[in-house]
Amino acid sequence: MTSVENTTTDPTDPTDPTDPTDPAGQAGPGPGGYAAARLRLLQEESRSGPSRRSALAGLTDDWLGALFAAAVRETGVRGAALVAVGGYGRGELSPRSDLDLLLLHDGKAAPRALSALADRLWYPVWDLGVALDHSVRTPAEARKTASEDLKVHLGLLDARPVAGDAGLLAGLRTSVLADWRNQAAKRLPQLHSLCRERAERAGELRFLLEPDLKEARGGLRDATALRAVAASWLADAPREGLAEARRRLLDARDALHLVTGRATDRLSLQEQDQVAARLGLLDADALLREVYEAARVVAYAGDVTWREVGRVLRARAARPRLRGLLGARGQAAAERAPLAEGVVESEGEAVLALAARPDRDPVLPLRFGAAAAQAGVPVSLHAVRRLAAQAKPLPVPWPAEAREQLVTLLGAGEPTVVVWEALEAEGLITRLLPDWERVRCRPQRNPVHTWTVDRHLIETAVRASALTRRVSRPDLLLMAALLHDIGKGWPGDHAVAGETIARDVAQRMGFDARDVAVLGVLVRHHLLLIDTATRRDLDDPATVRSVAEAVGSPGTLEILHALTEADALATGPAAWSAWRGSLVADLVSRVASVLRGAAPPVSEAEIPSTEQERLAVEALRTGEPVLALHARQEEDVVGVELVVAVPDQPGVLPAVAGVLALHRLTVRAADLRSLELPDRLGEVLVLRWRVAAEYGALPEGARLRTDLIRALDGSLDVPAKLADREAAYPRRRGVVPPPPRVTVVPDVSSLATVLEVRAPDAVGLLHRIGRALESAGVRVRSAHVSTLGANAVDSLYVVDPDGKPLTAPAATALAATLEAALR
Repeated sequence: MTSVENTTTDPTDPTDPTDPTDPAGQAGPGPGGYAAARLRLLQEESRSGPSRRSALAGLTDDWLGALFAAAVRETGVRGAALVAVGGYGRGELSPRSDLDLLLLHDGKAAPRALSALADRLWYPVWDLGVALDHSVRTPAEARKTASEDLKVHLGLLDARPVAGDAGLLAGLRTSVLADWRNQAAKRLPQLHSLCRERAERAGELRFLLEPDLKEARGGLRDATALRAVAASWLADAPREGLAEARRRLLDARDALHLVTGRATDRLSLQEQDQVAARLGLLDADALLREVYEAARVVAYAGDVTWREVGRVLRARAARPRLRGLLGARGQAAAERAPLAEGVVESEGEAVLALAARPDRDPVLPLRFGAAAAQAGVPVSLHAVRRLAAQAKPLPVPWPAEAREQLVTLLGAGEPTVVVWEALEAEGLITRLLPDWERVRCRPQRNPVHTWTVDRHLIETAVRASALTRRVSRPDLLLMAALLHDIGKGWPGDHAVAGETIARDVAQRMGFDARDVAVLGVLVRHHLLLIDTATRRDLDDPATVRSVAEAVGSPGTLEILHALTEADALATGPAAWSAWRGSLVADLVSRVASVLRGAAPPVSEAEIPSTEQERLAVEALRTGEPVLALHARQEEDVVGVELVVAVPDQPGVLPAVAGVLALHRLTVRAADLRSLELPDRLGEVLVLRWRVAAEYGALPEGARLRTDLIRALDGSLDVPAKLADREAAYPRRRGVVPPPPRVTVVPDVSSLATVLEVRAPDAVGLLHRIGRALESAGVRVRSAHVSTLGANAVDSLYVVDPDGKPLTAPAATALAATLEAALR
């Protein structure tokens, strides 16, 4: 694709409405000058998108043309041209875009006159506060600079005359394009490397909550790179949908500029609703989904294009050697290795066999994808498009081979992602699974999540593929991985909605009634194990019984265990660790015993360790708290484990939590239990914490113990110290998080009342919770603290002074009191 070929009216034409005697542009095009005309244009509600960008470029052309004509008359310079390059060269000016200009000259003008000409052009632009990227060069200098600087070369591919000697630019454009095509074997790998480096730095646009519309992978720079590849005549990007995707990204950037009044490309959270409203979209989620859709198209086109570039360059490099080997016998036919029925590999891609008949083989799309993924090769764009155009729909229910091929595709591991996205890009996935449309490119605003919903589902299948040896039904594990969040496109609890959808999908796929029921349970309860293990007291028999009743059978529990791990691993690094895995494994062991009709096994956590007994004895002997710090060895666990033993007394939880906050220790997890030692009088509270230093190194254990003693005896005013710190470090400006919420969780314990606290993770949060509970006169039987990203989810098992669960009215009142205290 060559650069845009626009011509403009000669700015020195006497019919031009611009007054060339006003170099500042205040009497420029139309009444009120360029600045006023520009402002009116940007405020026109009826003008937006490509029309406004083109009009803004035209308006700017007229203004700069007038400046150029006046400057030429004043300086007497001839043989010069003002050239727009980059985005301005393409006629795509966003409201706050900079102007990328080249003053091209034939080298005959005196340096002083040329400098004066440039000053009369650049200073009026700066005076209006418009960002400017400028250069002054002869055609030979511009060509030489382009040969040395890839970015300059890319900008010149879109060079367009604004004013002056158009023939001067025409010669340069011809040379620059010829150089680009002649040097394609060198330049395109450099450009590809530049795109990869930018993607590593800025991330992938369609998975970012605050994406950079220009720099991130799938953004505007990638779209521009595809234009440059097309200009090389070496390869061309898939055109379907690409121009529309690029337009959507440009429209979003325009709206962002107008909302912020700044030249920014980052779509930050606090501006997304306003940008959505300006674009006529429902809300910020609708905006992100539209942006993600566009980025997916650009990224996919880039994948296909760069693969084709690599293939062509490899073929060019091999051709001389091939001719030498074959001599006069001619070229050998491309080797085609069979992969599956109707599918072969050719030149590193999966393609359709010559005898393949998509119109007579409804399973072929799934067989094609499964074969490609199993072989670890990308799929041919031509083949996927042929399948999309000709493939016969699958009957309902699906034949057994179709189910088997889908499971094979899902179980191929990492190669599944590339193949799945290629099939999805051409509409084959939504044709096979219509419910996929609701989750496609759907954002997830929980910062713990790395991916959009659709990509998360595929990533979960990838993770599950490594766990298939752990289960007796790997097909159900992989299907549950694919469908576990399918309900996120519907209102209400996504697990409840997802169960209905999963059952319907499984029936259409031809699974029998028993398997349909199992898949329904897996989707409905895919969060059950991780939520219970991290937020509930596993020593409470009611907890284990409730999980066993929900799961129903040992076989389903086995699959659910693997699904839980795959789901967490595919969510993000904060969602899974060795510690979380051990909690889930402990819960699964207990539930399995109940499902087998045996008593739940006693976990290691229930049996006091030698160290815990030693600390407890020392605490009882001294009447003071004692503690131990241990570094964690697991590479996925940050920080240390802190074990504190304290003789049972009021205020232990807020005291320990407050001291940790004062020492800038972030609590990642916590567990509080009472420990009664045989043959010893008294009860000891044992608190196990997983903590990490917010800044610098961990404090010494002796300092923690000293401050804890002072906090318990009242000589250290923890609330006042925390308040002083909060006053000294005011909260940073940003998105206001939702307020804390405290709920009573019914029917999960027969020994205590369970409160669940959801709140933004903040310094001293657990301290405030402990103080509020102490003030309410209740005892904490056990506490289970979990931090995910910027959110804390704490489960508290509380009892009245007699050690009994609270009455329903008392529990409701306590939840309201605690919520008010946290607000």
